[in-house]
Amino acid sequence: MKDKNIYDAIIVGTGPGGATVARELSRKNRKVLMLERGNRVPINGTMAQAIQNTGIPFKNVLITYDMLSMVRSTTTGGSTVYYYGTAFDPPFKMLNSYGIDITQEIEETRNEIPIAPLRDDLVGPMANRIMESAQDLGYDWKKLNKFVHQEKCRANCDLCNIGCPYGAKWTAREFVDDAEKFGAKVIPNAYVKKILFDGNKAIGVSYTKNMLSTKAYASKIIISAGGIGTPVILGKSGFKNVGKNFFFDPLIVALGEINDIYGGREFPMATGFHFEDDEYMMTDMTVPLPIYLGFTAEVFRFDRLPAHSRTLTIMIKEKDRLGGKLTSRGGVRKKLDPQDKKNLLHGYERAKIILKNAGAKHIYKSWYVAAHPGGTAKINDIVDTDLKTKHDSLYVCDCSVIPESFGLPPTFTLIGLGKRLAKHLNSKL
Repeated sequence: MKDKNIYDAIIVGTGPGGATVARELSRKNRKVLMLERGNRVPINGTMAQAIQNTGIPFKNVLITYDMLSMVRSTTTGGSTVYYYGTAFDPPFKMLNSYGIDITQEIEETRNEIPIAPLRDDLVGPMANRIMESAQDLGYDWKKLNKFVHQEKCRANCDLCNIGCPYGAKWTAREFVDDAEKFGAKVIPNAYVKKILFDGNKAIGVSYTKNMLSTKAYASKIIISAGGIGTPVILGKSGFKNVGKNFFFDPLIVALGEINDIYGGREFPMATGFHFEDDEYMMTDMTVPLPIYLGFTAEVFRFDRLPAHSRTLTIMIKEKDRLGGKLTSRGGVRKKLDPQDKKNLLHGYERAKIILKNAGAKHIYKSWYVAAHPGGTAKINDIVDTDLKTKHDSLYVCDCSVIPESFGLPPTFTLIGLGKRLAKHLNSKL
C-alpha cells in the first residue's frame, strides 16, 4: 500500500469545514487532495449561475413531506458562495457539553477573516427602517457581524444573494485558494462515490470525473460534503445509522409594503436580534426581485408582485427539533414539529408588529424554507470528540457532526471545528 498512499490527506468537499482543514494542513506542508462535486467557475453574480449551483431540483433543491423546500449549494466553497455572510458566534456551551472547546480556534479566525458589522453606508434603507422600528418597540435589534471585506463592498448592491463578483463577501473559496497556494491539489466536478477500506482503516476514496472512475489514496480521509452529502457517502460506505434525527433550520419571511422608500437592493441580514428564549432569530432580509417573486407567488399573493422595491422583509428562522431521516440518495424525509410551526408563527406575529410600526401595510408571510441541514453524523454518535469515525483514519468535518440544532448560521462554528481537527491531524501526521 505504501506506493499508493500518494497524499497525506484527502478532503471531500470545499465548504467552510473542509476548506479550513485543507488550508491548515497545507500550511504545514502536508500533501492534500481536495475533491469537490461542484464546479470551480469564477463567480460572476448572475442569476443563471446561481440557479446552476443552487437551483437544480433533487440536487440543490430538496422537497420535504410538508412541501418545504431546502436549498443547498454544490460549487467550490459550498453554500458560503451564496450565504449572507453573517458571523454568529458558535454555541460554545453546547459544544463544551460534548467535550469540544473551539475558543482558541475562534479567536485565531477573528485575526484571519474580516468580521465586523457593516459600515453605516453599507446598511440599506430597508434594513435601517426595520432596525429603527424594532428598537422603537424596545428590542435590542442591532447590526450583525458579517464576514465581509468592506473595502470591496458596494452600497445599493444585492449581488451577495447570487454570488458576489467583487470578492467582498468572504467565502470558503478563499481558504481553497490559500490551500492551493501552499501546494494542495483541487479537483472540481469530482463526485465521490464511496470510501475505500483496508480492514478497519480508511485508505482512500473512489470518485468519478468526466464519467471516468478514479481512486485516490491517503493516510487520512476527511469527509466534508455537507449535512446532506456526507451521510450519503458514509451510507454508501457501510455506515448504518447516518442521516437520522437531523435539523435544517426552517424559516419564513414576513413582508409588508411601505410608500416612502424605493429600494430593494441591499445587503441582507445586516441587522437583527436572536430571540433565544423563543427559539428563533429575526433579521432584515431584502432579496433580489426573482427571489421576492418566488416568495410572493408561492403563497398566491399576485397582487404584491409589483411591490418589490417598496417591500420590507423580515426573516424568522427557528431552532427546529431533531427528527426525520435522509434517503440513501439524500432525499429529505422530515416534517416540521408542531412546536416548530408554533414558534415560527409566533415570530411572524412579532414581525407583523415591527412592520406595522415601520409603516408597512399589506403584510403577509411566505411559505416554509429551510437551510443549514446538520446533525446527520453527530458527535458522540457517528464521530467522537476528535471528529473521527469508528474507522481508523476516517474523519468528518461539516455541519453533519453538530449534535444539536442551535438555529444560527453555522459558518463560524465550522471554521473553528476545521481548525481544531487540522491541529489533531497534524499531530498524527
